[in-house]
Amino acid sequence: MASALLESAAAGVSTLKVPHPDIDPLFLAHSRFRRRKFQECVDICSALLAKNPYDQASWGLKARALTEQVYVDEVEVEDEGIAEILDDNAISQLSRPGTSLKTAQTSGGPSPAFRPVSQSGRPVSGFVRPGTQTGAAGGSVETALRSARTAATARPVSATTGRFVRLGTASMLSSQDGPFINIARLNFAKYGERANLARSLFEYIFHHENDVRNALELASAATKSSQYADWWWKLAIAKCYHRIGMYRDAERQLKSALVLQQTVDLYLYLGRVYMKLDQPLSAAETFRNGLTRFPSEAVLETALARVYELLGDQPAMVEAYRKVLLSDGSHVEAISCIATHYFYSDQPELALRCFRRLLQMGVYNAELFNNIGLSCYHSGQFDMALGCFERAIALSNDVQRADVWYNLGTVVVHIGNSELAAQCFKLALSNNPDLHEAYNNLAVLEARSGSSDSARSFFLAATNLGGGYECSYNLGLLSESAGDLQAAYTSTQKALESFATHVDSLEVFRRIKKHFGSG
Repeated sequence: MASALLESAAAGVSTLKVPHPDIDPLFLAHSRFRRRKFQECVDICSALLAKNPYDQASWGLKARALTEQVYVDEVEVEDEGIAEILDDNAISQLSRPGTSLKTAQTSGGPSPAFRPVSQSGRPVSGFVRPGTQTGAAGGSVETALRSARTAATARPVSATTGRFVRLGTASMLSSQDGPFINIARLNFAKYGERANLARSLFEYIFHHENDVRNALELASAATKSSQYADWWWKLAIAKCYHRIGMYRDAERQLKSALVLQQTVDLYLYLGRVYMKLDQPLSAAETFRNGLTRFPSEAVLETALARVYELLGDQPAMVEAYRKVLLSDGSHVEAISCIATHYFYSDQPELALRCFRRLLQMGVYNAELFNNIGLSCYHSGQFDMALGCFERAIALSNDVQRADVWYNLGTVVVHIGNSELAAQCFKLALSNNPDLHEAYNNLAVLEARSGSSDSARSFFLAATNLGGGYECSYNLGLLSESAGDLQAAYTSTQKALESFATHVDSLEVFRRIKKHFGSG
């Protein structure tokens, strides 16, 4: 669809009509750019360049407009792909507790018995953002290859994301004769000396063309031309180093840029580099240094809260998000994460107040009504809970509907209607066959009704789908009752690998070992 639009725009360049003949076309193009009507800005600039190919103002504005069409904020931390997981540059295999994201969920944080964890092994977050689906805590090839429940496709996360792939052909349709800028013929040393064009050219090459090598060459030439005194170009070089995985070089460039000029973006980029290097304490210290220079900056407070959340330090995370709300009272992520913390801390009334605040702010989706329904149920407001679940089902898609049916089934189990609960779990599996929690609960209901074979099948399906310690423990308990001590030993041992301090699993494991020792 995008290619067709670009192609028709390129074909219509020669017949473009300016709606206001008395207005300077370049002024009109700037007006379109400021109002974020980038395609109209590109069309006007193309018409001006067709008349005068050496018009630098139109050339630079068109490059900026094309860049803004595909621009994505690089500060947001993305999911780790297979390339990052297979990286041989390991910092430390035996890091101290609390100093690495690899061991954050095994050394501290909320217990999995009270707060569920995602497929990567990290506690569920109150807000879906880049990094919450895989996360650093689940840094294994198996986790990366396993599709996330919220993924729209079965394609695993790779080092080259979709937004990078589609940029290679977008520029080829920007004009009739080929690409807008022939990068291979550019003299970077010459353009690096032109301060009025160099930055727009770099952003175009880096974001629109995704040509990191040439972008790095241009940034190096511009830095040399500025006598190494321009912090912006040092940041540009750091972006290129970060994109190609040279994190230590990016760190040196960012520290050098901070000496010249302290900005919020520099602290955010430096913290992101430390997160890639698995140094969350250094990232947190960087964000705190930024807050001393820029007090009450909501973006830095949010980044600091995310680090605390990944480390499992819930009190520090809540305190950081509260500071975010002091600066921005309508910050959706802060309210959502605080509400989730209250809910899993057995304070559903406070969680309900936060979720209602989101509803008053205009957030209207299936996830919010699902959370309000759960909070209402655990607060004792049963009449409101069912209505919220009905609204969540009406607003949900297939994947969301599976979670809603699962939560509704859990509520019905507590009410005591096992048949309706089993039907809810089956509806959840019909929408998402990979929902291992539904398999686990359905197996528990089958075991209660005496269908041991069906229960074992459901437990095995949940375990194969990457279920947590609950699936393995239940399968071990069922195997022990059936007399299959070897299967019980294996399943219980697997449960203890996921949750080493689970009391019930330790008790079953102790009984089995005692039986083997007495035999």
